Amino acid sequence: MKRIGFFVSGLVVATALWAGNEKTLVLTSPDGSHTVSFGQQTMASGNRSLYYEVTYQGEPVVVSSQAGLEMDNRIWEKALGVRTLAQPRCWMDNLELDSVRIFPTVDRSWQPLYGERSSVKDHYNSGTLFLSKKDGSGYRLNVEVRAYNEGIAFRYFLPEHPKAIFHKVVADLTEYTFPQGTMAWSEQWAQAFFEHLPVDALKQPVERALTLELPGGQWAALLDADVDDWCLTKLQASDKKPHTLISVMYSPVDVVTYYATPWKIIMAADTPGQLLEHNDIVQNLNPPCEIEDAAQWVKPGTIMRETTISTEGAIATIDFCAEHRIPYMLFDWQWYMPCTSHDGDATKVVSKLDMPRVVEYGRQKGVGIWVYVNQHALMKQAAELFPLLHEWGIVGVKSGFVQYASHRWATWVHDLVRLAAENHLLMNIHDEFRPSGFSRTYPNLLTQEGICGNEEFPDATHNVTLPFTRMLNGAADYTICYFDKRLKTTHAHQLAASMVFYSPLQTIFWYDRPSFYQGEPEISWFENLPTVWDESRVLSGAPGQHIVMARRQGTDWWVGLMANNDGAELELDCSFLTPGKRYTAHLYTDGGDKVKTRTQVLCSSRQVKAGEKLKFRLLPSGGAAVRFEMEQNHSNT
Repeated sequence: MKRIGFFVSGLVVATALWAGNEKTLVLTSPDGSHTVSFGQQTMASGNRSLYYEVTYQGEPVVVSSQAGLEMDNRIWEKALGVRTLAQPRCWMDNLELDSVRIFPTVDRSWQPLYGERSSVKDHYNSGTLFLSKKDGSGYRLNVEVRAYNEGIAFRYFLPEHPKAIFHKVVADLTEYTFPQGTMAWSEQWAQAFFEHLPVDALKQPVERALTLELPGGQWAALLDADVDDWCLTKLQASDKKPHTLISVMYSPVDVVTYYATPWKIIMAADTPGQLLEHNDIVQNLNPPCEIEDAAQWVKPGTIMRETTISTEGAIATIDFCAEHRIPYMLFDWQWYMPCTSHDGDATKVVSKLDMPRVVEYGRQKGVGIWVYVNQHALMKQAAELFPLLHEWGIVGVKSGFVQYASHRWATWVHDLVRLAAENHLLMNIHDEFRPSGFSRTYPNLLTQEGICGNEEFPDATHNVTLPFTRMLNGAADYTICYFDKRLKTTHAHQLAASMVFYSPLQTIFWYDRPSFYQGEPEISWFENLPTVWDESRVLSGAPGQHIVMARRQGTDWWVGLMANNDGAELELDCSFLTPGKRYTAHLYTDGGDKVKTRTQVLCSSRQVKAGEKLKFRLLPSGGAAVRFEMEQNHSNT
């Protein structure tokens, strides 16, 4: 006997099937591009296996793969007297799929405080699988599934247990089996360089986002969202199943039911640029903003580091920032000492720095002051320090070398952001931490590192890989080091990077001082550069090759073109501009020896209208940046 249930909204979008020992939930995205099947099979051993598969445009993305969690609840069961059968091989084995529920289509939009887009579409179909054990233990597990036009998401939900409210998750059993020939752009840690390898070659755990090239020419990516109460989870090739990645948890996770795990995201697209254009799926899978007055004090912008840690140096840097429209200045390490030891005291400022004078001078000039605080001081002093920093007039904290990977430290670092919000402090988390959408809920977390940026002086090929990989996660503090002689790219490439690498807090002049500036005209790019956008588009590109990206704020557009180590000849189709309007294009290009400044950026301007095509010859490791300024009261019609 077969029973079929469905929810109809124009089309059949979800189906629950069961026949014999098989039960399946099928969801299709509103536009029909993504389909996910979730169900349970009874194996020859008699154990039940939860599995799923994902397709995009009818082509396989994830073929039949295992899903589930592994628990070790024996200590709680013994303490609470929960009756269970003999400990099974796997906690999932004797869970039985009871039912499937389909929910009405969600179709709404919301406006973030800031972002790569001023309006975010939240449109999906969803369903839930309900499983339970029939051994008298009372254990239950739900699997919540969503199908977006941008990708598939699912998570595990543990309903409240009447006795065994504590669960110890010791393994994530979720696997991802891909079509043969799938390639991955992977890195083993958040600030590593990339390797381009078959998925079977990922013998060590690798980071999310993980970008994948499917053998049929399509692209996919694995991400996560809503991770503030979990541990770092990476991906690694299975030693048992071909073309399969397994989930690797950094630590066990102790939970109190009811409880939802982070969302797992599987995106698919025709081009790698579409993956970046669709990354708002991560925000959609996080709770809305929890800060009621965020719009009054959470202000994005550019920031410059002060390197001398002295009153005189700070005054000079504030003057430079005010002159060049940079709203923030950072005191990095050594404004308190010792700053990398438990003996450090971040409530005491070094003698050569008059913090009250600097903060007040910055206030008069419209420049807010940030400070770096190391893990040691944050552990010991955060509860005391954050109210004090707010009292001093400090606007933001850059946290350094924070632990983040285990369940304990993951909850700690996210609670640190909450504590900062209580004290009206902005935050920038540095080193290995990567975003998973928490800034939607707590937008005072403006940015984070989790990227191999300019502090490591990467080459251009690495830089043009980042937009299609790391930047899928969200904002990244790449730390532009504009005047530094160690750069491996042209300066026009750096200008473009400051727009391509989205960060509401965009660090520029990282290792530089005001005295390094010698009147280079291209600094006007930084002076006018927004750090948040109304619209963002990837016009062309691929990992390791090049990128052309356009972003809009108001009526004006900014475009960044970046080449790899070999250079590129690129054409910019200006069809994204508003028809019938005329623009002044301010161009910053590789000038080479023709330009006598030490940065060799050629600055020029011309009039442009929609549909025109501009050609660029990018030098090896080069780039170009263009600001399209709409001319008022002019029309091409």
